[in-house]
Amino acid sequence: MRYQGEIDFQGIREDFDLECKKAAGRDGSGEVPKNLWESYSSMANTSGRVIFLGVEQKDDKFQIHGITNPEKLKKDLWDTLNNHEKISVNILSEKNIEILNIEEKRIIRIDIPQANRKQRPVFVGQNPYTGTFIRNYEGDYRCSKEHIDRMIADKIDESKDSKIFEDFSMDDIDHNSLKKYMNIFQNRSPSHPFLGLDAKEFLRNLGGYAKDRASGKEGLTLAGLLMFGKLRSILEAVPNYCVDYQERPRAITENRWVDRITTDFMWSGNLFDFYSIVILKLYEGLKIPFKLEGGNRIDDTPVHEAIREAFVNTLIHADYNGRVSILVVKRPDLFGFRNPGLSRVPVDDVKRGGLSDSRNRKLQKMFQLIGFGEQAGSGFPKIINGWESQSWKYPDFEQKTGDYEQTILTLRMENLLPTDSLDEIKAKFPSQFSKLNEIDRIALVTALNEGCVTHKRLLELSMEHSSDITKNLHKLVDKKLLDSSGQGRSTYYFLPGNDPINIESELFSSEHLGKSSEHLGKSSEHLGKSSEHFDTQREIDKLKKEVEEISAKKKVDKTVMEETILMLCEERYLTIRELAEILNRKPDSLRNNYINPLLDQDKLEMLHQNLRNHPDQKYIKKSLEK
Repeated sequence: MRYQGEIDFQGIREDFDLECKKAAGRDGSGEVPKNLWESYSSMANTSGRVIFLGVEQKDDKFQIHGITNPEKLKKDLWDTLNNHEKISVNILSEKNIEILNIEEKRIIRIDIPQANRKQRPVFVGQNPYTGTFIRNYEGDYRCSKEHIDRMIADKIDESKDSKIFEDFSMDDIDHNSLKKYMNIFQNRSPSHPFLGLDAKEFLRNLGGYAKDRASGKEGLTLAGLLMFGKLRSILEAVPNYCVDYQERPRAITENRWVDRITTDFMWSGNLFDFYSIVILKLYEGLKIPFKLEGGNRIDDTPVHEAIREAFVNTLIHADYNGRVSILVVKRPDLFGFRNPGLSRVPVDDVKRGGLSDSRNRKLQKMFQLIGFGEQAGSGFPKIINGWESQSWKYPDFEQKTGDYEQTILTLRMENLLPTDSLDEIKAKFPSQFSKLNEIDRIALVTALNEGCVTHKRLLELSMEHSSDITKNLHKLVDKKLLDSSGQGRSTYYFLPGNDPINIESELFSSEHLGKSSEHLGKSSEHLGKSSEHFDTQREIDKLKKEVEEISAKKKVDKTVMEETILMLCEERYLTIRELAEILNRKPDSLRNNYINPLLDQDKLEMLHQNLRNHPDQKYIKKSLEK
């Protein structure tokens, strides 16, 4: 495809991860930049997407330089992509690399899709442990060994819960749990042939007990142990296992609950009992009108079905070797579901439905046999349908990368355009309200109710095309109906006169990301002194002297540098520029190589927790207090 005229780079920046590279080469005729392949790796291992060659970006402005011989550069790209000694896998096709005509100059656009789990990790060179990169908030950083190991495990394992534990037997099963499951199974399928089997054979047919034909090894599978096991036995096999349900009393982010079910040895602790107990608590108090069908009351509404699908998906897609707990939250205004591990299916495909790639297929089958969970990838569309049936906000599906990989689904019971919110917007902009279209009103109401609105959030809340959303947001800023801050995908919009610093953190903010939610740090509002009280050059110079031995060196062991940063940020907030000055490092290098990994390891905390690229972002060492 060839374009004439201009490209809306700012719009693309909000639609995708975008990188621009001058790619001029030594003689100015064009050359593949050496660091392009790090970007290729990082984008492929996360969510993509776009690199422009022949374009230079400075701050928020773009300059078209063009490439003299783009055909040669394009051939060089294909040569490297298909050389497995340089790149582990080529995930591009002809449509992904285009030569474009812009302002009478020629540039190259490279669209990089998200690699599937069979292709990951995508790495540079021949060693995944030195050449794998991941993208995090517009920067690339080298993956940790643990992160790479998880990608390799997902690549190899079709189903992680099929592992056989030969030292675990039926003695490790909670037989009351298995009996309750068998009763539900019988009521649903009273003539099923499994019902004539004893407990062990029944479990074997479910996939919860197995024998390896080649080695003769037999025992409980991970699925059988997780679904029906005793808690002590589960923890011996899966030390990080933790399930947690919290009912929180208010529609705010807080670490307080009125009801809780967690792995405290007061009950069996297995997944079947966790599901059986918690699903009733999730249903309780739902203000959904019942329907009559054939004279009988139908209690299972689309909302009940949506909650059930979300809960089952959380359990069957979890990585039970991950570092965070399974967490289910019920609040007056929402339901929240978190599981360790990222989705095996690209996020766009999850939302569309039709693809299923469960991490724990035997668990999935066990739930299906008693009527819960789908295999055809229709779970998320059912969740959407349930929420749309009440005109509630579109579900928020989010993935967090790094050492604490997790998938978060938030179902808000809020009308998309509440009458009182519309009235407030109308009172604020009386002369302009009648001229607002639907997407304008959604943007303003979201900014009012959630503190800010982003391009990504509007994509979730509407069926509008991405570029149309970009144009509408810019129009609202031009008309002074919204103010904006940040750049690219980090741009957020808020109502004029509002203080974006006071935006409430999300349900699963960094204060809730520990291995177990029993170990929750304090909110940033209670931690240390603000960098507002750390603003003199004298104090910065004092800290520089404390670390001058490290700041004088060009290369420092990563662990030493991380420990130094944590020491500097103990009981005080520091900006990236203050840290860069103290440590004699470039801000971007410091952010990508140390700050972002420390955030992902939950060792640093941000002042503005839901806006990592806030222009006034500050960092403090995470408190270890409970």
